[in-house]
Amino acid sequence: MFSLFNKGRNNPASRYFPITTDIHSHILPGIDDGSPDVETSVELVKGLMSMGVTRSVASPHIISDMFRNTPETIRHALTALRNELKKQEINFPVSAAAEYMMDASFFEMLQKKEPLLTIHNNIILTEFSYATIPHSPKQMSFAILTEGYIPILAHPERYPYYYRDYNMYHELVNLGFKLQLNLLSLSGYYGNEAVKASLYMLKNDLISYLGTDLHHQRHLEGLTHLFNKGLLRKYLGDKEWNQFD
Repeated sequence: MFSLFNKGRNNPASRYFPITTDIHSHILPGIDDGSPDVETSVELVKGLMSMGVTRSVASPHIISDMFRNTPETIRHALTALRNELKKQEINFPVSAAAEYMMDASFFEMLQKKEPLLTIHNNIILTEFSYATIPHSPKQMSFAILTEGYIPILAHPERYPYYYRDYNMYHELVNLGFKLQLNLLSLSGYYGNEAVKASLYMLKNDLISYLGTDLHHQRHLEGLTHLFNKGLLRKYLGDKEWNQFD
């Protein structure tokens, strides 16, 4: 999809952000571990805009034992943010999907054919548990694909159980998962192993999407630092990622 050795990487001083549409963030107010209120959400939006992001598909967590969001709770939070952006005359389109933990509750929804919140068309954002290695990713992907959805797997570089075997990233792609990298992973924010895994997947053309996974001000500060210092160009060259623009 791109070359790590693009000529643009030789100009680290220039400010560069690779996406204009952010498909993974937690900027909706008060419904997960992201923004706690509308005021914070607006500040996060302003920060994204300062780096050249022009729209977001917010993706609040749906986790059965932690964040039991529904289309209704997500829609309510989305409306609150949209209303405040309109009130402040901030032109920043926001839509909403979800980040689905692939737990028993998620697959029960699939089995019952409950409509899922999609990033775009039939594409959904999913995640694994950080603590426990998924024992049946093949069955997981099969169940999702059978229902007509295409799964994006969020931040595979952050799952520590894959650090011992990078071949699993290839296997996930072969199973039908599209892989999404967190931009902050390239900074060392999540540790050196996440950096190494990120670079491996980029070099081997395994990454299909990028996202901020923006939750709070610390994330925004880290992303802004990467942008202002031109550090993302070092790894991503001059490529602009067309994420459903």
